[in-house]
Order: sequence, then C-alpha cells, then structure tokens
Amino acid sequence: ALRAKADEVGIEISNLAVGADLLKEGSVEKVKRMVDIAELLGCKFLRHDVAYAPRESGGFDAVLDELADACREITIYAEAKGIRTMTENHGYFSQDAARVEKLINTVAHPNFGALVDLGNFMCADEDPTLSVSILAPYAVHVHAKDFHYKSGMLPNPGRGWFRTRAGNYLRGAIIGHGEAKIAQSIRLLKGAGYDGYITVEFEGMEDNLLGIELGRANLLSYINGN
Repeated sequence: ALRAKADEVGIEISNLAVGADLLKEGSVEKVKRMVDIAELLGCKFLRHDVAYAPRESGGFDAVLDELADACREITIYAEAKGIRTMTENHGYFSQDAARVEKLINTVAHPNFGALVDLGNFMCADEDPTLSVSILAPYAVHVHAKDFHYKSGMLPNPGRGWFRTRAGNYLRGAIIGHGEAKIAQSIRLLKGAGYDGYITVEFEGMEDNLLGIELGRANLLSYINGN
C-alpha cells in the first residue's frame, strides 16, 4: 500500500532506515527481514544501526570484527536483491567518523557504505565538516540535519536541549540556522563526487512543516552553490 501511494503521488522511496543492535542474538535475521520490506517498497537503499553500547568489557574495537561480520552478512543478502546497505554515524557508540570508517573498511564489501548525517557528528563532539571530509568517499546516502550548540561549561539551557557524549548541549535547528556548517559539508560531498539523495531531517522546536520548508529551501540553495 505504501509503495502504491508513493507511485501515485510521484515520490520515490529513497531509503529505508531501521534500528538494529547487532550484538544481540537474532538481530541479523531481523535486519534481513527489513531488507525484504525494502524490496517490497521498491527501495534500493537500507540503513541500519550496528550497536548502541559496548559490552561490559572492552570498547568499539573489542566488538569490531563481530559487527563487521554481521554487516557483511546483511549486505551480501541485500546485494542479491539489488539493495545497498549502510550504517549511519548515529547513537553515540558508533558515531565518530573514525569508528564508522574503520567499520566500513573492516566489512570490506563494495555493497556496504555510510549514511553520512551532517549534524550527528556534533553528538560525538566532533567538528562536522572534518568528519564529513573523512566519510564523504564512503557516502551512499546523506541526512542534512542542523543543531544549535552551547558549551557544557554553561548552565543547562533547559527544555529542548540534550547532552552530547562529552556533556555539551545541542538543540535541533532548521537547516542553516545552527552550527553544523551544512553548506560547507555539501561542498565537501560534491567535491568527493557524491551525487545521491540528501534527506531533510528536522528535530527543532519550530513547527515541523515550517522547519522542513525553510530547511529545504536553504539546502537547495547550498546544493546549487548559492
């Protein structure tokens, strides 16, 4: 029904984004079932998380090979259906550009890449443009998202704000209104040869439709080089 409605109104379903914790038993098969749904939707791209926290002992590197094996199994399954898979810089644990790059290179399969979220690097306290420059060559899909920022040395700004991994404060912003340097990241992506979808993602406190409308207009301006 979703596919039929999308066809009716002329919207291509660009990416199916699903949660996953591949350190939990049965998670690989659950993601494979989501690949099946993507196929039904006529969607050629699927993004999944990999994990949200380390095991009791060890950090990211301690589970890297296990995560890579799971991602490889999923992407091989998806490739047979003509679907590319990717992970996003998302969820604190696998959010840093270096961790995502290391995972992609450990999976070492051409069907697996990155969903580059232009704002999410700020959740891991990284300079978003530096991180985008690292992951741009691996980009399969892009989320454009912006954040307002306040230092963790300041008092808690209250409702609507959340803490980064290092204890700074972020609040969702209209694309172009925050500190994620979206225009510069778009230039970096274009310079790396990316020519795929860019999805507007809005988490601000403004009216949703207004936030999307203004953010989309700014994003199109950046894409067009203005």
